[in-house]
Amino acid sequence: MPGIEPALAQLLTVAWQGRPVRSYDIIGDIHGNGPKLDGLLEALGWTIGSDGHHQHHKPGRQAVFVGDLIDRGDHQRHVLHTVRRMVDAGTALIVMGNHEFNAIAYATPDPREPGEYLRKHTPKNERQHHEFLTQLDPDERASWIDWFRTLPLWLDLGDLRVVHACWHERSIECLKKEKAFGGNRFPDGIDAIVNASAKGHPVYEAVEVVLKGPEIELAGYGLPDFLDKGGDRRSAARARWWNADAKEIGDLIDLPHNTTTPDGSPYPVVPPTACDADLSYAYAGSIAVFYGHHWRQWAPTEHLDFTARTACVDFSAGKGGPLVAYRWRGEAEVNPCHFVAYPAVAP
Repeated sequence: MPGIEPALAQLLTVAWQGRPVRSYDIIGDIHGNGPKLDGLLEALGWTIGSDGHHQHHKPGRQAVFVGDLIDRGDHQRHVLHTVRRMVDAGTALIVMGNHEFNAIAYATPDPREPGEYLRKHTPKNERQHHEFLTQLDPDERASWIDWFRTLPLWLDLGDLRVVHACWHERSIECLKKEKAFGGNRFPDGIDAIVNASAKGHPVYEAVEVVLKGPEIELAGYGLPDFLDKGGDRRSAARARWWNADAKEIGDLIDLPHNTTTPDGSPYPVVPPTACDADLSYAYAGSIAVFYGHHWRQWAPTEHLDFTARTACVDFSAGKGGPLVAYRWRGEAEVNPCHFVAYPAVAP
């Protein structure tokens, strides 16, 4: 595709149209929803350029995509081309989502197990990946996989940070210092991809936290398994790592209100048990972090689930919710008035 190399474009945190970047539009998980992406960009003031492709805004503003461009929606190709053109033009930045990483692993043969792939081609995995697999032909998919591999796992932009699922200093430092990794991107070759797919390897553990977030084993608190939004049985729940003030495990376990046990019964009340051991992932930094992945709902009780230094921009666009952005203008603390949703809904 035309434009500068993606890796170089990711370094353009300044000097777009000759002026420093002063503000960012941080855009949540798109999951192949082309009309929502087009509508949100228009609502944010982005326009199509004279080339018919690149989205433009006033000098000094960039978009930042938090990953999960693919899967679920009907417009995989349109979303990918729109985002990549913006990234290649330097008008946008992007971090890798777990769905991009899953696509890489799904397409990469496992050198340890001939005939297998790093992400096994099970019915469950194929179902989750179905739209990307069916809407793009094999050559297209291979080209996009190559691009996915160039994407950073996090961005530290000075006064704000962006990551797909969890900003966790220990995991980030592990990837920076790991000899076969050494930074915020997967290096050339497949060794790091293999390590990131091997349970128990330090790279696997770190990538899981950054791209999928920490999880809490429920049995340790006397709690049963549950069914996730896809109907799959889970024994561990996502942790609300942004809640550094949590005192009890119920403050950390992130389960939707309508969660059930595998037999369909309502999920039991979480006991008031201390959660000190699971607070190791809590973010207590002074720099604002913006992230996706966590399927917030645009309703008063869920929309307010942010802190002065952390805010999710994933409001379930892949499951009927709006596509949401946060308009960062240099503020040190998250301002709920800066969320923008498409379709427009009352906060």
